[in-house]
Amino acid sequence: MKITSCIKVLPIVVILLLFNSTVFSQVVVERSKDKVVISGIPYYIHLVKKGETAYSISKAYGITVEELTKENPTAVYGVNEGQALRIPIKPVTEVIPSEPVPVKKLLDETKFSYHKVLKGESLSSIAEKYGLTVRELRKENRDLRFPQVGDSVRVPGVNTAEIHEIEKVKTDTVAAIVEEPVIKMERPAGFTPVKELRGSLDVAVLLPFYLRENAERIEIDSSKSIHTVIKRAEDWIYPWSIDFVEMYEGILLAADTLRSLGLDINIYPYDIKSDTIAITELISSGKLAGMDLIIGPVYSYNLTAVAAYARDLGIPVVSPVTLINNSALSGNPTLFIAGSSLEIAQKALAKKISEYYDNNIVFIHSDITGIDEDVKRFKNLIFTELSYKLPFDEIKFKEIPFYSRSMFNNDSINRLSHALSGQFKNIVIIASEEDPVISETIQDIHGLSKKFDIKVFGYQAMRDIKNLDPKYFFDLDIMVYSPYWIDYTKSDVKQFNSDFRQKFLTEPLEKSYAWQGYDIAYYFLSGLAIYGKDFIAHPEMHYPDLLQTEYDFIRKEAGDGFENQKLFLVRYTKDYEVKLVEENKLIQQK
Repeated sequence: MKITSCIKVLPIVVILLLFNSTVFSQVVVERSKDKVVISGIPYYIHLVKKGETAYSISKAYGITVEELTKENPTAVYGVNEGQALRIPIKPVTEVIPSEPVPVKKLLDETKFSYHKVLKGESLSSIAEKYGLTVRELRKENRDLRFPQVGDSVRVPGVNTAEIHEIEKVKTDTVAAIVEEPVIKMERPAGFTPVKELRGSLDVAVLLPFYLRENAERIEIDSSKSIHTVIKRAEDWIYPWSIDFVEMYEGILLAADTLRSLGLDINIYPYDIKSDTIAITELISSGKLAGMDLIIGPVYSYNLTAVAAYARDLGIPVVSPVTLINNSALSGNPTLFIAGSSLEIAQKALAKKISEYYDNNIVFIHSDITGIDEDVKRFKNLIFTELSYKLPFDEIKFKEIPFYSRSMFNNDSINRLSHALSGQFKNIVIIASEEDPVISETIQDIHGLSKKFDIKVFGYQAMRDIKNLDPKYFFDLDIMVYSPYWIDYTKSDVKQFNSDFRQKFLTEPLEKSYAWQGYDIAYYFLSGLAIYGKDFIAHPEMHYPDLLQTEYDFIRKEAGDGFENQKLFLVRYTKDYEVKLVEENKLIQQK
């Protein structure tokens, strides 16, 4: 009897427990860090997770449910997992101290100014001028070791002996209070003529040539604890050095061209790999001190060291390859990044995608954990651009984290199919540079393209996929922003190929670093020869006709370096041609 009673009661107990856990357990809502500005008003973009409610989300952001539903009318009927909500960002209420705080203390703790470095000044003299220690000044300027004339030094507080001295400081250092604005000159209307050059320039080339690896290899016999050095065949090339050997060959050809116009050029190549030993020794030797231009190195940590050293000497340093990020530009006004970073491509893509604001937008990425800042930034840029075209609640946006087919039994194509719309046109954005993500997603899209109207956008890395049939690109009419574009019909491109073939017995492929080497050397050396040091501060004054790019160097803030902003929109058409999209025209790549 007791056993029977227990059996009858058990389901009820389980149901009550499940009900109680649903009602009383509270899902912790994590506040979003993604922000957009819509019609001048800042908002958080919150993606609803399982178990979250309108009430719990409102509470997490410090707003009422009424405020939430006002911005998101559909939330009146509840919120759904994956739904994007617009959350108004409330201004921080100013806290008034209950007791008077000395004016000097407020100035010291909450204010700062910028001091523009004058001739003969050092960190020590600037610190003394403001009543600070050098340590206090360095704390606010961690990247500034040796201030140069024109640099902006951040000064914490106005640490004067008496308050009436504040006005005197303002009078003496008016330019120091406001940071110097970034002034950009107008670019020439036509190409800069490069002819009849004069003078002599020294250029250091710091690239990973892997000279030792090309000359010999080492065999190790672990049983006898001995190693044997074996000479390489003369015609053998170490695979990792090929790209940079070709870049150097392009630099040599650019130097030959400029020499024919009267410029004397001396090139000093150095084998700088990923380790810091060689670059540290080179800097310490002082051999770079007399250079007019430094090309390289290619690894970020070595580049940062060289840029800091060259900054104090006023020597321009050019990063010849695309970097993971552009953080090295901060505080290095003579550093130039020739290859546009991912952030530049994202801005261009977001602006282009906003032209299709009334489409169903599907955003695919590999950030399963939700911590990738590149993905967050890109998504935020897209929402910002779309918000200029239509109200937030009318944006049709779906986000799909990528899962490999091997993990989920080819379920990816089903998830993508559910995200696509049969009623609206679809924009699919592949926000990843990883080969598996790109190749598998493109194959899935290709399989669904007969059922849905789809247009595909992606990063430059998409063009470098080797394990994917190019047919997919043409069938899908894919568009990609690229920092490079070669028009093989141009006379200078034909001449470059001819010279390269004659000197090096081969022709460079479209993706060869030889083109970059030529353009970088030709642009910077001719700019220095024509304009001198003024060119370093205002590279926009120089606009020569290059082989595969057009440099558009811009710095974010005074005191930072320059990054190339120029990108070409490349399209793979259904008639199996690769074309450049320019001012709504298509220019075919021969």
